[in-house]
Amino acid sequence: MSEIRWCCAPSLIEEALNRVLESESSALDEGRDGLRRAMRYALLGNGKRLRARLVIESAFVVGGENFSLQNALPAACALELVHAYSLVHDDLPAMDDADMRRGRSSCHKKFGQATAILAGDALLTLAFETVASSTRSHEIGEVVRLLAQAAGERGMVGGQATDIFWSQSHIETASGAALLQMHALKTGALIRAAAEIGAVVGGGNATQIENLRDYGAHLGRAFQIADDVLDAIGDPNTTGKAASDSANGKITATNIFGLKSAQHMARESSHGALGCLSIFGTEADALRQLAHFVVEREK
Repeated sequence: MSEIRWCCAPSLIEEALNRVLESESSALDEGRDGLRRAMRYALLGNGKRLRARLVIESAFVVGGENFSLQNALPAACALELVHAYSLVHDDLPAMDDADMRRGRSSCHKKFGQATAILAGDALLTLAFETVASSTRSHEIGEVVRLLAQAAGERGMVGGQATDIFWSQSHIETASGAALLQMHALKTGALIRAAAEIGAVVGGGNATQIENLRDYGAHLGRAFQIADDVLDAIGDPNTTGKAASDSANGKITATNIFGLKSAQHMARESSHGALGCLSIFGTEADALRQLAHFVVEREK
């Protein structure tokens, strides 16, 4: 498909993330310098920046003439910091045991497990520092609440725990409903929060915030099911990572529903996301393109 017409150049997101890391004192002892290098390695690079873009585009959709990129960037960076931390920890031997991430060695393979764990911890806490120090005062509480809820036990971490539970000794009793609930937490919660947080920092009304939250929920489901499809049939040279879920015996949409049904479900979820944008005009075209992209991508 054609390139998505983002309201913000991807390079601006990368520059903002770089500034977040550089905001700390440069006078570091040797140990902290190693930690900082691991943080930079995990955060900066060739990521899709899906969650940051969702924050910014959602703010743009509801903001109209009042849209401010500077108001949206701190929250956008915070979402990427949380996402980067989750990938570092996901790749660890005790989790997905993945040696590759985005076409290069995973953080623990590059810096060792201890430093990788600490880098993930530092990225997570830096996310909340970034929101608290840069977000407008009347929005800080709500943005922090949404981010914490999506990242914690009621969101991403809870989904990861469920994933481990099913994959360790209970895979034979896993159901389609359980899989979709796990998807909604492990992947969907942070994507949903990105769209909702963007609507909040963009000054959206209750209806706009609700529709973008629902858009994010549908998009998250489409994204994760499509990810499971890529895990089954994608080329590691294109995706930049090995098929770790299937290799580790985890439940996926393809082994629960079958490949064809999983592909159909991803498209249905994409259509559901598009329906949530019906109240918006052409300002939401990038979000519409994104709903198509997540099920058409090759990596």
